[in-house]
Amino acid sequence: MPGAGLPRGGLAAARAQQALASAPARRSVQVGLGTIFKVCFGAAAVLALVTFLLSTRVALTLALCAAMVAILLDHAVEALVHRGLRRSWSIVLVMVAASALLAGLGLLLIPPVVEQAVELVAAAPALWDRLQHTRWFLRLDAWLHIQQQLRASGAAAVGAVNPVLAAIGGAITALAGLLGSLFLALSMLVFGRGLVAGALAELEPAGRERALRVAGRIYRSVGGYLAGLLGICTVNAILTTAFLAIIQVPFYLPLGVLSGASSLVPYVGPLVVGVAVTLFAAATGGAWIGLAAAIYFAVYGQLEGNVLAPFVYRRTAHVNQLVTLLAMLFLVELMGTVGAVVAVPVAAAAQVVVAELVAMRRERVRPGGDAPTPG
Repeated sequence: MPGAGLPRGGLAAARAQQALASAPARRSVQVGLGTIFKVCFGAAAVLALVTFLLSTRVALTLALCAAMVAILLDHAVEALVHRGLRRSWSIVLVMVAASALLAGLGLLLIPPVVEQAVELVAAAPALWDRLQHTRWFLRLDAWLHIQQQLRASGAAAVGAVNPVLAAIGGAITALAGLLGSLFLALSMLVFGRGLVAGALAELEPAGRERALRVAGRIYRSVGGYLAGLLGICTVNAILTTAFLAIIQVPFYLPLGVLSGASSLVPYVGPLVVGVAVTLFAAATGGAWIGLAAAIYFAVYGQLEGNVLAPFVYRRTAHVNQLVTLLAMLFLVELMGTVGAVVAVPVAAAAQVVVAELVAMRRERVRPGGDAPTPG
């Protein structure tokens, strides 16, 4: 029997030495200079990217808007290419058709919209005075002191800048941004595919196949979403304009166009514009007209929120509503109102990239290394 001739204390010491000898040796963890350099370089790259994005908000906004327009038009171009037409001629036909459509709508809508908008601006002081003497506004003003706050903010705004000059400058800036975005979209439509193909040609075959799969999913998701969103805006504008005309709300045409444009901002836009138009209808036509407008916007809100929007988002963008709201929150902070418009396409593209990264991670840790099937 081992250890029989040893005293009790020596036997314990021998067992302790035997346990230490049989225990696995601990590895000393050392961080090399290469690892430290990679971590520092990665952090500096992320910081530089964030700084660059914050410093180029206008260019980023124009580029995102142009990319969305280019993707939407490219779907029409691809439809013509599949019918046997050359891509160059397909681009020409799509641009001519889009230009003719915009020109036709402009000739039909811009003159009456501008006329009613000018009348609305001219009648705004009288409408505001009438609104201030309504019973519900007086109760709300006694609770929130709305008039006092508006006087303070109005005096500060008048002292800071001339409102007319500010409006003219904003209109010129918006027009210049629109023209620049359209020109950039046309350039993306003509030269974008060649640029993307050249970049993908530099990748390894496995990486090229994965990049093509990701780009294809983003292209289909964003293009389908934009087409559906355009349809929702059209339905909203037509129905709202017709309803406001039926109940004889003044300036129904610019209000209907505004309501249609509000669908560009998911969930929040139709709600805010619906409340504003309802208050305007109540101020101009009375309580019953306001009640009718409130009922209409409530019914249409259910139609768009529960039928049209989920159909578009789930079948094209596949973005959860909570993810959409979070994307809107952060992009509005970064790019203003345009950020709310591009929130869903950006979230959809980010979701595709994240899903592909997760698939790559699973592929690396999976025994046997079988490539996962794309979702």
